[in-house]
Amino acid sequence: MATIDSATLKTTLQRVAEGTAAAAAELNAADGQLGDGDLGITVSKGFAEAAAADLPADVGLAFLECAKAFQRVSSSSYGTLVATGFMAAAKGSKGSETLDVSAIPALVAAARDAMMARGKGELGAKSVLDSLDACAQAIDGASADDMAGKAVQAARDTLTAFKGRPCKLGRARMFAEKSAQLDDPGQIAFLRIVEAAFPQSA
Repeated sequence: MATIDSATLKTTLQRVAEGTAAAAAELNAADGQLGDGDLGITVSKGFAEAAAADLPADVGLAFLECAKAFQRVSSSSYGTLVATGFMAAAKGSKGSETLDVSAIPALVAAARDAMMARGKGELGAKSVLDSLDACAQAIDGASADDMAGKAVQAARDTLTAFKGRPCKLGRARMFAEKSAQLDDPGQIAFLRIVEAAFPQSA
C-alpha cells in the first residue's frame, strides 16, 4: 500500500469498527476501574458510525466526515479527541483524492498536536497522547511496508513504558496510586484501534 484513497480509508474504518466492537467489553472494564466505564461504547459506536458514513473522494473531506460521524454518536472526552484528530488529518489532506503514505506521519503528528491543544493535555501524563506521539515518531521516515508494523509496536511499547506510572490526566488522575498499577484505558484503546487497522501486523 503506497497510497491511500477514500476507499482505502473506508475499508480500514470497517476493520477498526469490527475490532473495537470486539474489544468493547475489555475497554469498558479497563475504563470502569479509573473512569466512567464507557470507553468501549465510545470507540465502538464512533468507528461504526464512521465506517457506515458515505465518504467523499477527497481524502480530506473523507476524514472530515469521519470527525462528524464520531461527534454524532460519541460526545465523551475520548470521542471528542478522536474527532479532533480526524479534523486535523482532514486539514492536512484536503484537496487530494490520493494520499501518499509518506504523508501519514505528518498527519498523525498533526492529530497529536490538535488533540493536545483540544484536551489541554501534555505528553508523559499516561494518556492516549503518549501513544500517538510514540506512533508518530516510530513511523516517521519508515517505508510503506514497515509503517503498519511500527505503529502497532509503538502502541504496545507505550503500554509497557508506562507500567507503574500514575495517570496525570483526566478523571484517572484522581486515582494516582491505583492508576499506576493499571494500563491507561485510552492507551489500550489506541492499541486495539491500530491492531484492527493493520491486522497483518498485530
